[in-house]
Amino acid sequence: MRMRGVTYDTGFLSEGTSTHPNFDAANVYREMEIIRRDLHCTAVRVTGGEPVRLEIAAQAAAAAGLEVWFSPFTNDLDQDELLVLLADCAERAERLRTSGAEVVMVTGAELMLFTRGFFPGETLPDRLAALSEPTKSRAALAKLPTLLNGFLERAVDVVRARFGGRVTYASLPTEPVNWEPFDFITVDAYNSAEIAHLYADSIKKLAGSHKPLVISEFGCTTFKGAFDLGARGMFIVEWDGARAVRLTGSYERDESEQSRYFNESVAVFEEAGVDTAFWCTFASHNLPFDEDPNNDFDRASYGIVKVLKDTLGTTYPGLPWEPKEVFYTIAARNAVAEA
Repeated sequence: MRMRGVTYDTGFLSEGTSTHPNFDAANVYREMEIIRRDLHCTAVRVTGGEPVRLEIAAQAAAAAGLEVWFSPFTNDLDQDELLVLLADCAERAERLRTSGAEVVMVTGAELMLFTRGFFPGETLPDRLAALSEPTKSRAALAKLPTLLNGFLERAVDVVRARFGGRVTYASLPTEPVNWEPFDFITVDAYNSAEIAHLYADSIKKLAGSHKPLVISEFGCTTFKGAFDLGARGMFIVEWDGARAVRLTGSYERDESEQSRYFNESVAVFEEAGVDTAFWCTFASHNLPFDEDPNNDFDRASYGIVKVLKDTLGTTYPGLPWEPKEVFYTIAARNAVAEA
């Protein structure tokens, strides 16, 4: 692969709560250095809903020598509000690019679920409910190609008027995207038990298209059986916005699930000729580790580090987390690829 990376969440906003409540710029700079130096990553996808935070993280990533994927990830904005935010982000990304950094601008993510106007419902829970209702979902999916691609054409125009680098969009596999206006085909591609028999062939097919394929998200969570769930591993938690309330049952902690998922996924990507892939994610600050199995929300985390409650780690003194097994798995495989 040309680039190997992780996503870095600066704070996804949901119902007044954030997935990164204690954003600290100094820590961000240290973590980007760790991502480049110790994980041997060559790119980072910076996500979140606040442009100022995105810019800080993007600057930190560039300073560490990483290719920066400037990727606004918003929730419950309408289309016009999102265009305003994309214009702001494109200007910030262009300032960074013209300073000498390698920057790719991403025109949003998973819009059919997280932006109003593509699927019925004013809130994310409403849209998820509509998706599970056959009558509503059939009618909405029939209109989706026109609505989605019409918006993306407007988004590309807004971004390219302000940003001179490469542009893409982070799509769900089911979104009917017209990729012609973009420089990359970019798809969230989580394997799971339901699609395991189709996964490798589908990645090969996408990678055989006329543009480079980027996997914007892949990964699994941190309990026994999470490998088979893929993108659904986070739903072992009951949520209140972006805040975890409780685990929905008893789940055995198993960090090896993530390592196996990473190695098997990357093997597929390498064989298919994927351009770039981002493990999701570096840290889930809203899902802290707890010694008490009933309160160990890190079991539902895709993070490669476990976030600690009210204490600091020892592997990287001063930072509020400790590496998980997959941290070292990623580091070792990337080091070989970089050599």
